[in-house]
Amino acid sequence: MELLTAFVDLVLHLDKHLLLLVQEHGSWVYLILFLIIFCETGLVVTPFLPGDSLLFVAGALTATGAMELQVLASLLIVASFMGDNTNYWIGRYVGPKVFSRERSRLLNPKHLELTHRFYEKHGGKAIILARFFPIIRTFAPFVAGIGRMDYRHFLPYSLAGGIAWVGSLLLAGYFFGNIPFIKQNLTLVIFGIVLLSILPGIIGYLRHRTQ
Repeated sequence: MELLTAFVDLVLHLDKHLLLLVQEHGSWVYLILFLIIFCETGLVVTPFLPGDSLLFVAGALTATGAMELQVLASLLIVASFMGDNTNYWIGRYVGPKVFSRERSRLLNPKHLELTHRFYEKHGGKAIILARFFPIIRTFAPFVAGIGRMDYRHFLPYSLAGGIAWVGSLLLAGYFFGNIPFIKQNLTLVIFGIVLLSILPGIIGYLRHRTQ
């Protein structure tokens, strides 16, 4: 419970915690943010790490001179791209072993084939859109790897999605994060970003339950 409370406090007060990191660690904060974005997109076990809100707050801090926008954007785009591709290859390597049990409902080779067909039809759009949805962006490249989506097809969409995701949220924070009203209510803004990010998933779950 204490860990959960600390995590919620970290997410809702990212501005204070991130500024403290900059003050205490200086340029090392670039590496810290790089690792957070890489892990959030690249490791299936860490989808809970902040992504959207972290990028927005980081963008706001670049507007104050605490960090360089171009340097940060370049590093985090690379981090998201590397994470996405790491996740893809983990899924591709683990996939055949995970789906080796014919009688398992969850680990069924037929599901592997279904995933492969889905990504063959919607793969590009799915990879880009997934970037803007927490948890989904962590699992999308993993499932693409399991489904053995053609890597040459995956690669450009992964790069485009990373640029769009990191670029849009950093710039949003840069241009709007220090507006007095937003700055004074940044906790509510962060909460709103988190809520908007998970809302499509909640709606989809409720629709599935009512069918």
